[in-house]
Amino acid sequence: MIARVKEIIKKHGNKRENLLQILHDIQNQSDQNYISEENIKTLSEEMKIPVSDIKGTASFYTMYSFIPRGKYIIRICESPPCHILGAQTIFDAVEIKLGIKVGETTKDGLFTLEATSCLGICGVAPAMMINDEAYGNLDEKKINEILEQIQEKERK
Repeated sequence: MIARVKEIIKKHGNKRENLLQILHDIQNQSDQNYISEENIKTLSEEMKIPVSDIKGTASFYTMYSFIPRGKYIIRICESPPCHILGAQTIFDAVEIKLGIKVGETTKDGLFTLEATSCLGICGVAPAMMINDEAYGNLDEKKINEILEQIQEKERK
C-alpha cells in the first residue's frame, strides 16, 4: 500500500490543500474502507505533515475512518428533517436486517452502519447513502429491497 499512497500523492500533488482528496483516495483504495496507521505514516513522511495534523484533519470529518469497515458503508441521516420523518425506523430496519448496530460491521465484512448529521437531500427524508449512492423516501420495505439487491449482487 505504501507504493499506492505515493502514487496518490503524485497524482494530486504534494501540497497540503490536496490532503482531503488524497485521504479520500487512500481510503477508497483500501479493501476495508479505512486509512491505516501505515498509510498515515507514509503520508506524513511524503508530504512533510506531522502525523497529528493528518489525524486531526481526517478525524474532523465523519467520512474518514481509522478502523476497518465493510465494503458497503451505510450512512443514515440524523438531521432534523430525517429524524422527524422516521430516521429511527430506518436505523431499526437496517439493524434488524443485518444484525449490526451503528459503528459495527457485518461478520462477512460486507456492511458497516454509520450515522451522519446530514446528507443534503432533505427533500427525500428519511434518507441514507450506501457508499456514493443516495436513497430517499425510505421505509422498511425499501430498505430490505436495497440491501437484498446488494447481497444478491455480492453472491454472484
